[in-house]
Amino acid sequence: SQGIIERDETPMEKEIARLHRVDFEFSDIFYFCRKGFEAIVEDEVTQRFSSEELVSWNLLTRTNVNFHYISLRLTVVWVIGVIVRYCFLLPLRFTLAAIGITSMIVGTTVVGQLPNSSVKNYLSELVHLTCSRILVRALSGTIHYHNKENKPQKGGICVANHTSPIDAIILTNDGCYAMVGQVHGGLMGVIQRATVKACPHVWFERSEIKDRHLVTKRLREHVADKSKLPILIFPEGTCINNTSVMMFKKGSFEIGGTIYPVAIKYDPQFGDAFWNSSKYNIVSYLLRIMTSWAIVCNVWYLPPMVREEGEDAVQFANRVKSAIARQGGLTELPWDGGLKRAKVKDTFREEQQKNYSKMLVRNGSVG
Repeated sequence: SQGIIERDETPMEKEIARLHRVDFEFSDIFYFCRKGFEAIVEDEVTQRFSSEELVSWNLLTRTNVNFHYISLRLTVVWVIGVIVRYCFLLPLRFTLAAIGITSMIVGTTVVGQLPNSSVKNYLSELVHLTCSRILVRALSGTIHYHNKENKPQKGGICVANHTSPIDAIILTNDGCYAMVGQVHGGLMGVIQRATVKACPHVWFERSEIKDRHLVTKRLREHVADKSKLPILIFPEGTCINNTSVMMFKKGSFEIGGTIYPVAIKYDPQFGDAFWNSSKYNIVSYLLRIMTSWAIVCNVWYLPPMVREEGEDAVQFANRVKSAIARQGGLTELPWDGGLKRAKVKDTFREEQQKNYSKMLVRNGSVG
């Protein structure tokens, strides 16, 4: 009525089922045309790999549309904000980050020299918590943790939606975890080698990470030891812009043990935490983060979940994903986050083609 064409949010499966109950008509072609136009204009996957658009501007050039001149008064306010963020906040945050990283390397190296004991475990957790909290201060982080009675316990697996590399810091600010990931070089490699001496993190070489059975074996051994810290895993495998939760890889749910779901939701009004790795390298991303106003987010600890009898790993993963999406107010999508860098698999296209062909078939023959 207002001259705006609204997109039909009815799921494709329901629409197809409704149309399939009647004979095929030539006018049904318009249904496919409409769906095609909607996908071309704005598909539900590609938009998850770009910064979330804001309802109102937050005086940062942090949305998909950079700063545009509106008025002299607003421009002056923006310039003052740039001076504050780059000349005062950035040096302070950089200093705190340097202190936090240096303390992490030195502290874990020293603790790593101690013999295995309860004292070593206590000191290791103290170093990790202290340094993580310094790093959160370096981001001007304001984090609200909910339902702490559901916090992950030792011998379990913590899974969370993934928006940014700082997700791990956000969570370790409130508790210690054993990290899982690939061995890196440079500064990250130095940190990994230091921390693994004090805490049983699970780091894999590039050749090992491709060996699914080896990865599963090492993770199962870790979970079997109830004295070890809970494993922290991000099953999406890539960063999503915090508006949705995409497909969880089933590997994390084949290990066994108790799953502790965690939902993380950032407030983009104060700073965009999403890392668009196809557009920014890690240095550029960290500069954007440290020149934002603040990092504000909510973290919900959900009740622990276990795999039910007769439930396979994929079904379990989807059940956990649904719980995280509901709690975080995120859109649940079935698509693989790997589409961020890869093309749609032929199997997905064939599945859609089969759905379309059902529309044209009547009583087992083409109508």
